[in-house]
Amino acid sequence: MALTGKLTKKLVENLGAGRHGDGGGLYLVVDPSGARRWIVRVVVKGQRNIKGAPLRTDFGLGGADVVTLNQARERALEYRRMAKQGLNPRFNASREIPSFEEIAGQVHIDRMPTWKNAKHGAQWINTLRDYAFPKIGRMPVDSIGQPEVLMCLSPIWTDKHETARRLAQRIKIVLDVAKSKGFRSGENPVTAIHEAQVLPKVKARPKHHLAMQWQEVPAFYADLKARDAMAAKALMFTCLTGSRTGEVLGMQWDEVDFDVRLWTCPADRMKGGEVHRVPLTDEMLTIIEPLRAMKSDYVFEGQKRHKPLSNMAMLMLLRRMKVEGVTVHGFRSTFRDWASEAANAPREVAEMSLAHKVGSDVERAYARSDLLEKRRALMERWSGFVAGSEGRVIKFG
Repeated sequence: MALTGKLTKKLVENLGAGRHGDGGGLYLVVDPSGARRWIVRVVVKGQRNIKGAPLRTDFGLGGADVVTLNQARERALEYRRMAKQGLNPRFNASREIPSFEEIAGQVHIDRMPTWKNAKHGAQWINTLRDYAFPKIGRMPVDSIGQPEVLMCLSPIWTDKHETARRLAQRIKIVLDVAKSKGFRSGENPVTAIHEAQVLPKVKARPKHHLAMQWQEVPAFYADLKARDAMAAKALMFTCLTGSRTGEVLGMQWDEVDFDVRLWTCPADRMKGGEVHRVPLTDEMLTIIEPLRAMKSDYVFEGQKRHKPLSNMAMLMLLRRMKVEGVTVHGFRSTFRDWASEAANAPREVAEMSLAHKVGSDVERAYARSDLLEKRRALMERWSGFVAGSEGRVIKFG
């Protein structure tokens, strides 16, 4: 027969901050942060506190995101029975400990609103799915120590060091959350492994995006300009603005102000998580203004209506053009080299044009300007160079 009380599943999910009774000493505690956990208050028969009064104690039963309402009622009933027999539940209760995979899945769900985009959220759980779940996924989360963590990290620590480093961070988060919910105690084994330097040091190799020489860009751009494909228009715009692929492909019309000639890329699409303003030159406007007639949600619409181009579209265009040893991201480096070598632009202007942070936190706190007008002048010069008549037009592919 099912246990009953005052609370319901819907109430458990929606009640505000405070302590909410279900009956029989069972309470749902909702913290101001929104975290939800169960406690049960019992009086242990024959035991008294330091003042001589009956021993009344609150015991945690786990988080409400892991322990269901019915499970909490069953555990509360078990604790009350022990208390009536004079047994302190702290030392006599047996709890069902969730597995590592169960806790990880809940952490992933809880953090969904914080992911920059769906792709980042998927990457977070997929790393655990591929490298941790096969080895420790089914283990009770309180039984995972250094040997179990090393089983996950050691095989890929050298060959896939960046993946292993991220895996370690994610395992640590899962185990920290498990501890906060009362399912673990003691030091996090990931921290212990790091501090003891159990794993060998791996020297990270800097990863550079292959870039075109800035002297070659006008000829390349002239070839692009002769093409009608949407990918060509997007690549032209990317080259001129020095923006990242995701920033350009996610661009929507409400981000563009034609009156002040400005594109404002929102924070959630920027790598640095801050709004970035891009001054629009005549050449940039020549690319995007005709696209307004399509009445699409996105400036660079893909094959599906009101959907952006694929993030591989521009790279595939480079391959069709037989442009070897160059990536789309590399045009940011091309612009940076030109700004330094040909334009002799101040470092802070060139860096801010690429949405890079300049200076220390303190310096940025005082220098709040994004140097928009100075960047506008630099981008006008870059557009003039790229789209100008310098150099002979060479056909790519």
